[in-house]
Amino acid sequence: MQLDLNLLAALDALLEEGSVAGAAARLHVTAPAMSRSLGRIRRTTGDQILVRTGRTMTPTPYALAVREQVHELLQQVQGVLAPSRELDLATLERTFTLRWHDSLVALSGPALLAAVRERAPGVRLRFVAEASVDTPELRRGEVDLEANANHPGGRDVRAEQVGASPLVVVVRQGHPLTRGSTVTAERYAAAEHVTVSRRGNVGNALDEVLARLGLTRRVVATVPTQAAALEFVRGSDLLISVPEATARAAAADLGLAVLPLPLDLPLAPVYLSWHQRYDTDPAHRWLRGLARSALALGGDT
Repeated sequence: MQLDLNLLAALDALLEEGSVAGAAARLHVTAPAMSRSLGRIRRTTGDQILVRTGRTMTPTPYALAVREQVHELLQQVQGVLAPSRELDLATLERTFTLRWHDSLVALSGPALLAAVRERAPGVRLRFVAEASVDTPELRRGEVDLEANANHPGGRDVRAEQVGASPLVVVVRQGHPLTRGSTVTAERYAAAEHVTVSRRGNVGNALDEVLARLGLTRRVVATVPTQAAALEFVRGSDLLISVPEATARAAAADLGLAVLPLPLDLPLAPVYLSWHQRYDTDPAHRWLRGLARSALALGGDT
């Protein structure tokens, strides 16, 4: 039997994406070309691989059984066929796309860019904003590195915790919470709050902790970025609760006060994430190392 290794890549993409259109986008081919590949795979395996159920495609039992094996085989083939060459940073020409939380871009982005420019002047960093919903660009290879507080799902995405920080309360100078006695959970809950959420969520884990204490807070607004939230706080008696590592420097620049959060909460993590296709890519490994250092320097306490 003569096998086309392109079919292995197509099968892996089909099983990962669960659709012809998604697999085509992932491999940068047309949907008709991917449909033809699916037809060849069906003839070769004697199995339908994906069957339509309403508006979606569902993998067959055979497809589910071989999915991990197919993925491992493809990784092995790519490792064997990929050219092994020394990484020359002085001549490296490459653009890396990074989707980081806005506060992490402000905190650690400059240090990362400085380190990159010092070693590899031909490398460009392309920081893009986080979307309001989870998107598959990391899996499709359209984003090289993500950095935020979310641990991504999926067995094909690597995630490494590179930092952690306690939450703090940020208010304007002269805010009622800055006067008088220690900030208590009751005084904290009684204030008016702004939350930071790219999805527009009003509630978060803070509300669950308050509920266990028999308390509730009033959230009057939610904004997508920490920078915007700080502006709301600067001219009002509103408060925000954000990681200390990303807030302290910005708060100092704006003349804001940083207070301890009067609640028992775990540290807010910072995760660096990438798709496993880049595990052994020399340039990507080099960038990950610099990003890890930049994020740990700014995001750990």
